[in-house]
Amino acid sequence: MTARVTALAVTPVHAYAGRPTEPPAPDPRPLSVDRVEVRAGLGLVGDRYFNHPAHRLAAVSLLDADALDEVAAELGVPAFDPLLTRRNVILRGVAVDALAATRDRPGAVFRVDTGAGPVRFRAHRPASPCRWMDTRLAEGAFRALRHRGGVRCVPLDDGVLTVGEAEVVILDQPQ
Repeated sequence: MTARVTALAVTPVHAYAGRPTEPPAPDPRPLSVDRVEVRAGLGLVGDRYFNHPAHRLAAVSLLDADALDEVAAELGVPAFDPLLTRRNVILRGVAVDALAATRDRPGAVFRVDTGAGPVRFRAHRPASPCRWMDTRLAEGAFRALRHRGGVRCVPLDDGVLTVGEAEVVILDQPQ
């Protein structure tokens, strides 16, 4: 299916730590990037979860930009800046949340090709939203993003992703 990577986010710091009533930690460099290197089993080079043992199966997070737009419309607010969710790969045109594993089935294996060659991912658990969404996006976003907060994945290949047109292919979607 034809999709679009609308944004890529890579940061070495976990900005949404502590209480959402406090300001987030500052990013040492811009969060948004146009290109990111992916390493199999490790994540995105330069990201806070890269090669982090506790996050090996959840090193890369993906978010459905269309779902984020739906949440903004439901809350009656302007469209959100998807980078405020701090998900790594923002995709438009892919039902990202449907790729996640459930208690009854493993997550999907899929590939994303933005022109530099395909990169396969295995989807694992949902990327559940946190209370910070109420202060960073809009009041009510935390609850509204439940089951629409994205999916955490492990990359299965080395490669490169860029912002722009993408081909996304579901290779294995267990039923």
